[in-house]
Amino acid sequence: MAVVSTVLPFGSWPTPITSELVVTAAVRVSGARTDGDAVYWAEARPSEGGRTQIVRRDPDGTTTDLLAEGFDARTGVHEYGGAAWWVRAGVVWFANWTDQRLYRLAPGGAPEPLTPVPATPRADRYADGHLHEDSLLLIRERHDGPSAAEVRNEIVRIAADRPTDEPEVLVSGPDFATSPRLSRDGVRLVWMQWDHPSMPWDDVVLMGRNLETGDEAFIAGGPGESVAEPQWQPDGSLWFLSDRTGWWNLYRWVPGEDITPVVVLDAEIGVPGWQLGSSRYAVLPGGRVVFARWSKGYDGLAVREPDGEFTELDLPFSAIGSVAPYGVGSVVIVAGTPTEEPGVHVVSVDGDVETLAAPRDLGIDDGYLSVPEAVSFPSVTPAGEPRTAHALYYPPANPDHEGPADTLPPLLVVIHGGPTAAAVPVLSVSVQYWTSRGFGVVDVNYGGSTGFGRAYRDLLKGAWGIVDVADCLAAARWLAQRGVVDGTRLAIRGGSAGGYTTLAALARADTPFSAGADHFGVADLEALAADTHKFESRYLDGLIGPYPAARETYVERSPIHHVEDFHTPLIVLQGAEDAIVPPNQSEAIVEALRARKVPVAYLLFPGEQHGFRRAENIRRALDAELSFYAQVYGFDAPEGIDPVDVENL
Repeated sequence: MAVVSTVLPFGSWPTPITSELVVTAAVRVSGARTDGDAVYWAEARPSEGGRTQIVRRDPDGTTTDLLAEGFDARTGVHEYGGAAWWVRAGVVWFANWTDQRLYRLAPGGAPEPLTPVPATPRADRYADGHLHEDSLLLIRERHDGPSAAEVRNEIVRIAADRPTDEPEVLVSGPDFATSPRLSRDGVRLVWMQWDHPSMPWDDVVLMGRNLETGDEAFIAGGPGESVAEPQWQPDGSLWFLSDRTGWWNLYRWVPGEDITPVVVLDAEIGVPGWQLGSSRYAVLPGGRVVFARWSKGYDGLAVREPDGEFTELDLPFSAIGSVAPYGVGSVVIVAGTPTEEPGVHVVSVDGDVETLAAPRDLGIDDGYLSVPEAVSFPSVTPAGEPRTAHALYYPPANPDHEGPADTLPPLLVVIHGGPTAAAVPVLSVSVQYWTSRGFGVVDVNYGGSTGFGRAYRDLLKGAWGIVDVADCLAAARWLAQRGVVDGTRLAIRGGSAGGYTTLAALARADTPFSAGADHFGVADLEALAADTHKFESRYLDGLIGPYPAARETYVERSPIHHVEDFHTPLIVLQGAEDAIVPPNQSEAIVEALRARKVPVAYLLFPGEQHGFRRAENIRRALDAELSFYAQVYGFDAPEGIDPVDVENL
């Protein structure tokens, strides 16, 4: 018997994908690692206040939460964190979010602090550890004062099994130093370093030091080259990623010899180093290499045999978060698909898959899930020359409802953060929240995004607020011209850097957008240059120009200085404790729009930082944004959603 769909206005379709489903029992899985036959991973849990738990899975399938209440394995290094815990022989070392000290957790015991109490709370932060015999090498980020100039990033060494009065400093001087890795004989230390105004995807140097002689040597990287993920192998060789060919590929170096390529493809093995501890390849016993690679907007897994032959594994995964060796012929990965959230899986070199931590069962029919299509569309350079941009388009999907025959769906143009990042084709329940209600969603990989090679990534150099905006406008207009979406109901939304692009796209007289949502975005580039954390304190040099020498460009591209062209209704959502994009950015644009009587809604979330982690706040932000669109576009929001107050509407 055929199922008859009910006709309702696009955007108002009832759906089981509610904000409660988005956060109920939701976890963000990351950082799978192995310790003998046991597998460990981290889970960020909104239902526990956003804390990160470490989970162990034993060979018999038993899983155990390792951290007692009050502990949170998360580091504040670079503000974005990553690489906050390590494991060996059942012992776990982790950085605790509350005090940022390093702790050791032995089996059956309680966490014991290893690092001293800093002069001021949370002033010393630790991450990216490397265990070698009875010592632990790691990053220490020391905050000697409130400004970015008073932050020191060093590589230090401590005892792995007892408290340390003061860590031994091994590397100091560069603005940033990461990835300390000691050769298995304990003689050669390598690390990555870079200085302002570079970012870790720009000009990164791989350095080495003989700890017996003190001799230091440059290994790879430098101007126009970014290196990542150095790993010592049992044969004494060092493997690492480099984008020297225009793509993050894999290389091998033996002290005293030349660097040789291992995997060279027109695909990205590496990912941008926003967070520490990326793991995109694993060298297995016998010389096989299993690696993840981005190509044409999708991720995948491949195997390189010792003789150089490549095999693409036929897997359902479209986004891979980490790769770790497991036994002789397998790896453990964190990976998801367009219809499943990331889980933890064991994958053999033959392509067999065993799931260790399954994605949550949403309990809904697949008909509610929109599968993205990778699309390319025409855009232009800042000089007006034609070029190609990329995106993922999600059509509306709901088996029970359809829109009126004479109408088209509204479109949400989604802008990823970064801006040096990418739209990821993995199931996001928060995207399906919109598509199952009748919205089309286009997630734009604008020029400057990663996954398309260095040349595409560098399109945003000196052109932030131009190239990204052009591509978002082009994506919306292209879909409307093709008759896919309603060209009169184009909305744009983004968080952080995506929030800036949202505001920049709206603060222009010719904007095609009729609504916008700014999640903790940048309104005033000058204010951001003067008030942000060390890691990004010179990021804008490359995206816009050195400040204050390029002050006119900062003013010209700041949405706050173009409010006279701003007539589009806007909702703004902001964390009260955001140290990356402080609340004054959101409040400036809100006050300016209020003064001009432009429709605006503003929600400030106490206790939230950069990106919302608490379940109740994630729910409120989603539902408030839906209420906002319902009021702007004139459809009914579902019952049970508290309406948001839109001033001046």
